[in-house]
Amino acid sequence: MNIAAKPPLTIRLCGPRGFCAGVDRAIQIVVLALKSYGAPVYVRHEIVHNRYVVEGLEAKGAVFVEELDEIPAEHRAQPVVFSAHGVPKSVPEDAASRNLFYLDATCPLVSKVHKQAMRHNRLGRHVVLIGHAGHPEVIGTMGQLPEGTVSLIETIEDADAYAPVDPDNLGYVTQTTLSVDDTAGVIARLQERFPKLTAPAADSICYATTNRQEVVKQAAPGCDLFIIVGAPNSSNSKRLVEVALRAGAKKSILVQRAAELDWEEIGAISTLGLSAGASAPEVIVNEIIEAFRARFDARVELAETVQETENFLVNRELRSIELTAADMAFVNG
Repeated sequence: MNIAAKPPLTIRLCGPRGFCAGVDRAIQIVVLALKSYGAPVYVRHEIVHNRYVVEGLEAKGAVFVEELDEIPAEHRAQPVVFSAHGVPKSVPEDAASRNLFYLDATCPLVSKVHKQAMRHNRLGRHVVLIGHAGHPEVIGTMGQLPEGTVSLIETIEDADAYAPVDPDNLGYVTQTTLSVDDTAGVIARLQERFPKLTAPAADSICYATTNRQEVVKQAAPGCDLFIIVGAPNSSNSKRLVEVALRAGAKKSILVQRAAELDWEEIGAISTLGLSAGASAPEVIVNEIIEAFRARFDARVELAETVQETENFLVNRELRSIELTAADMAFVNG
């Protein structure tokens, strides 16, 4: 019996992809806290937006809670970690009032946005935050300032409808994980309507978001399908799906694991684009490549624009603890 040859497939694998320095740091903080203090280590909210990562940390002894009052009294000497997305000022204040020991895993680039917003406020400007309502990062940024001093703008339509009390005294910041192109359009409209709008001292959209979008733009033309590995609640992953479609991919989908792939729907393809959001581990990228290799004669091409060398230090309390490759193998392979 002749076994049919596998159809050829070119996989354009994007680089950079996957974990950014802020996500890597946040996961390391939980892993090191478990090594240093033992289980359980509590984590307020998902440490990053990825179920595989969360479940991997749970297997090591992390316990995820939505609010601090869920931590039982007998475990209040154990550390609680705040997620990479950042938290309102009220959260560390609440932790202090409960005598909890907390480790803040807020991405330094999100903290930078907090400082930019606070600077606008300190200089008497009303803060315009460009971002997505309900996203933890937006909640955290708005929570740095007194109520009523921040206005959230999501779209160009919002920018058109915005009616500030003092249009000559505004300063803006943005969520770090937005579409670069969409955000530029919103900022341009706000600047058109409010010429005295003050920009932040540095771009709020983080380097990792920009880099991942740029390489997807480069790789997308001619792709029959573009797969983004990421979670449905991951803002930067969803933006990559949109970027791939706009840049010329015939179809783009968001996938959490290889088991979600619908092979009938994928059908006959010859060129596949593949990238991963900043919260998606490399082990899942490899899992998806292997799933395609089982069905196609797949050849992987690296589509790379830049190499990222950023590294953010963990909290001082954890820097003396050794972090090994085995500690992070559950996400890095």
